[in-house]
Amino acid sequence: MAIVAIGTDLVDLARLKRVWQRHPKRFLERHFVPGEIAYCLGRADPLPSLGARFAAKEAFQKCWPEALGWLEVWVELEGRRPRLGFAPRLAAEMREARLRAHLSLAHERGYALAMVVLEALS
Repeated sequence: MAIVAIGTDLVDLARLKRVWQRHPKRFLERHFVPGEIAYCLGRADPLPSLGARFAAKEAFQKCWPEALGWLEVWVELEGRRPRLGFAPRLAAEMREARLRAHLSLAHERGYALAMVVLEALS
């Protein structure tokens, strides 16, 4: 197994909140799949979770060689552990290229962070 790419992204939660407040429904539906929206809005404070998911999409995009839409990559939970989910076309490309994505999320005070490691399977 070998690391193919690493992507990171840091989101300023105050900036994200301003965008979200201007166009709440449009912002959510444009950037997040229904499962992400339900999870985040179910939290006492949805902003850190939204920020982490936004950062995860950006971090994965930095690993991928072509432009992707916001709804082609999402964060889902495997127990308490976050992992990336992919739209069918992208999932097929990942399988065909024998790639696996690893995800780590964090948020603290005014920021959310995501790191993605793209690994080639032998």
